[in-house]
Amino acid sequence: MPVRIQVEQIKEGDFQVRVMEGASQSSHRVTVKAADYRRLSGGKAEPQELVRRSFEFLLDHERKESILPSFDLMEIQRYFPDFAGEIQRRLLAEKD
Repeated sequence: MPVRIQVEQIKEGDFQVRVMEGASQSSHRVTVKAADYRRLSGGKAEPQELVRRSFEFLLDHERKESILPSFDLMEIQRYFPDFAGEIQRRLLAEKD
């Protein structure tokens, strides 16, 4: 069953994310520091796209119910050390 990820920017650096899978969904609040956005995206993707791709990464590794309800984007690196490199790779591959 396909998963849909909806990202809404609430204010600069603050996002509400809904992950929908069939009839179930989860909701998450994510913050992204400006320096982390620049380092991870290199300015090649909008902040919402970085958050969406980060959730795709998370969903490759765990169920939506296991994702924290509120977190800073770089917390992902603590649980998945390959996060930063993989997100940069995914964002670059999308732009090629």
